[in-house]
Amino acid sequence: MKKLIIQIPCYNEEQTLGITLSSLPRDVPGVDKVEWLVIDDGSRDRTVEVAREHGVDHIVRHPRNLGLARAFMKGIDASLLAGADVIVNTDADNQYNAEDIRKLIAPILEGEAELVIGDRPIGDIEDFSILKKTLQRMGSWVVRKVSGTSVQDAPSGFRAISRSAARRLIVFDSYTYTLETIIQAGKQGIAVVSVPIRTNGKLRESRLVRSIPSYVARSIQTILRIYIIYSPFKFFMTLSGMSFLLSIGFFCIFLYFFAMGREDTHIPTLLTSGLFFLFALFLLILGILADLLAINRKLLEDIRRRLFRLEENHPASERGLSEALEEME
Repeated sequence: MKKLIIQIPCYNEEQTLGITLSSLPRDVPGVDKVEWLVIDDGSRDRTVEVAREHGVDHIVRHPRNLGLARAFMKGIDASLLAGADVIVNTDADNQYNAEDIRKLIAPILEGEAELVIGDRPIGDIEDFSILKKTLQRMGSWVVRKVSGTSVQDAPSGFRAISRSAARRLIVFDSYTYTLETIIQAGKQGIAVVSVPIRTNGKLRESRLVRSIPSYVARSIQTILRIYIIYSPFKFFMTLSGMSFLLSIGFFCIFLYFFAMGREDTHIPTLLTSGLFFLFALFLLILGILADLLAINRKLLEDIRRRLFRLEENHPASERGLSEALEEME
């Protein structure tokens, strides 16, 4: 029996959560059972009460606000422990059209993908400024290049994840999960596709994008960090090679003046060459150490997958999701 769990990370969403839940399906072609899961990220309003009033099957709570990325991962873990075969993540502000969930999970059910990203019609969204649309396209292009995937709308939070892929995803950033999970999936060889989806009218302002400059800065930081985590040797070897070339360049300049008999006035050039050479050597050693740490990270990811397999023998429904999650932390 295939189970679909639709998860919704929430933080003070009492005004919009009811609208979102009212549009969610209880029957989706291709799955036998549909359950809803709400992750309350330290809300101080009636978010949990609204969730219960609308018949949410699972509620996982953070005692304080930990951020969207942490809430997303708590939902993934809870969905796995609740026996989900497919997990759909959507936002509490009703941004995404719930009728497209069947389109979102279709590539997973057909065995064509393990992670499916909803591709919003960015150009047609009236609430997005020209600057925001441009940055969205640029950011998605960068993520495609770094991850090696063909994702068209990287910041989209409307996505479907297979059970096998969910076991392998670990979000390190506390800010957002959208870019990081795509890059991670690409680096791990998880099959990723995009499907066109529809959006609804805006009910509230975005809480993630409080200002364009800060969002861009945090996105660049996330992309760079994940790239270093998953391709550390390549990253540091590139920097080491650049430093080595600079060292060779300055040394050639010194040799030129040495041949001209003016080496005494260009000792700083020789020293600069030596400094760049030492820096290149340092980066090379750093790359080797980072590559060894990457191997250790892969072992930890394998341990995480094995833990979830062990948990499958002790269904969370018998003990409660909160208890099961606490045991794993």
